[in-house]
Amino acid sequence: MTDHAHDLRSVHEATDRLLTAVAKLDNAKLAEESHLPGWTRGHVLAHLARNADALVEVFEGRPMYESATSRESDIERDAGRPLLEQLEDVRNSADRWFAVAERPQDWTRTVELRNGVTDTAARVPFRRLIEVELHHVDLNIGYELADLPEEFTAREIDFLADRWSGRPEVPPVTLKTHHGDRVWHTGGSEGTPVTLVGTPDELLGWLAGRGLRGAHLTVEAGDGLPGLPPL
Repeated sequence: MTDHAHDLRSVHEATDRLLTAVAKLDNAKLAEESHLPGWTRGHVLAHLARNADALVEVFEGRPMYESATSRESDIERDAGRPLLEQLEDVRNSADRWFAVAERPQDWTRTVELRNGVTDTAARVPFRRLIEVELHHVDLNIGYELADLPEEFTAREIDFLADRWSGRPEVPPVTLKTHHGDRVWHTGGSEGTPVTLVGTPDELLGWLAGRGLRGAHLTVEAGDGLPGLPPL
């Protein structure tokens, strides 16, 4: 069962961790490339700030973004700001979201996210945690997939395995840790079944399209490492 209060505490911790790390940068480093193609570190921070504001809209029952075009243009507009402005925006936008997310409300209600995706309100804090944790990795400042909290990594693998489940363009995939203590299943029902073995962070990297995208995974069965659609 989703524990939104626990997840909200985790988002606080992850946000503080990210802000502490980013505060050690300077304006020049902010303009350098992140791990995301075509995005600087400034783009990543701008996205995090605008995502927090967008999730306020979700909780208020309004569209998450005005449009895909406005979402992208807002990130481009804010990406080139100096470090202090970026830090203030990430912090203040997070505070605005916490102010809405931490008030008493019906956590069982259905909310609408981007591209028509719906979910319960109780799962939105974990979705925000995903944004903060994975984009901290994306900043390319020394925080790697292996540094993510173990609980988060396991839950995010669960989340993404479910996301890719039933997709006809993805073959049936079994994901296993080296000791076989955790097993996940994802993909559709067509094609040659594949079994991938690796550490939890390596499995997450493949599912999330991060890191080396499965380069260190062992293909125990099947025709090689399958590709995944973009998130």
